[in-house]
Amino acid sequence: MTRTVVESKSKTVTIGFDEPFCVIGERINPTGRKKLAADLEAGDFSTVEKDALEQVACGAMVLDVNAGVVYNSNPNPNETEPPLMRKMIELVQGLVDVPLCIDSSVPAALEAGLAAAEGRPLLNSVTGEEERLERVLPLVKKYGVPVVAISNDDSGISEDPDVRFAVAKKIVERAADFGIPAHDIVVDPLVMPVGAMASAGQQVFTLVRRLRDELGVNTTCGASNISFGLPHRHGINAAFLPMAIGAGMTSAIMNPIRPVEMEAVRAANFLMNHDPNGGAWIGFSRVLDQVAEGMPFAEASKAAAEAGAGRGGRRRRRA
Repeated sequence: MTRTVVESKSKTVTIGFDEPFCVIGERINPTGRKKLAADLEAGDFSTVEKDALEQVACGAMVLDVNAGVVYNSNPNPNETEPPLMRKMIELVQGLVDVPLCIDSSVPAALEAGLAAAEGRPLLNSVTGEEERLERVLPLVKKYGVPVVAISNDDSGISEDPDVRFAVAKKIVERAADFGIPAHDIVVDPLVMPVGAMASAGQQVFTLVRRLRDELGVNTTCGASNISFGLPHRHGINAAFLPMAIGAGMTSAIMNPIRPVEMEAVRAANFLMNHDPNGGAWIGFSRVLDQVAEGMPFAEASKAAAEAGAGRGGRRRRRA
């Protein structure tokens, strides 16, 4: 079975076909968040701190860290993004002990993040574009880390799933030329919005099965892309995630502070036999009970985690 190992300073997370679905928290990302972008340019990291703590409390196993701010004072990300990425990585790993996913389109920012990160982070990302392959794969090899491979190339993003599969295969083969094994490639087959393409879900499920069976690689995606532009998006996301997991998807970059989506992931883990004896599901059900009584999801999740740590194990039934 393919296993992709990511690590923080003292915690290991394994992404794999026979492992619980890996939730990669998406919120430390200024894209589309104007206030966060402005705060970061001003040197205010309070939202980053809050997002890091909340996402881990709610069940994120890995945190994606994206420093893609276009400064008003300096619009050149090649100059501004590397030091910001280093700062954000250092801040986040000082707050939470989970592996990180270093996310940037700027190679210098990727390297700055790799230099600052403790453990074995996931690098996000490489594409099939020739320039990107030549810039990013040497970093992957140098630092010995796994990498997200996005299925687009110099021709752009194809609506043809066979083309996207061919791009993924090309990246895996090029990575092998650098001595990077397939188990360190996590392919993002690219999720199209179902509101714009009715077959988007079906395409992804078919692609994930092929990537697993033919290339033997783990997979990920930006889960919320499936519902882009639609009302009541979280219900669509919550339906999409278990279907993707059933098709073989092993991780997703997603919002873990939404209980409906985390409930879907927890249930899918149980149904896929990746939750021995349903222990995680039973623990999560207590969180949902607290939420039903009015407690915020992050607060309820944190309280449940602290209670579990305090018990030091499974509580015995009274006679």
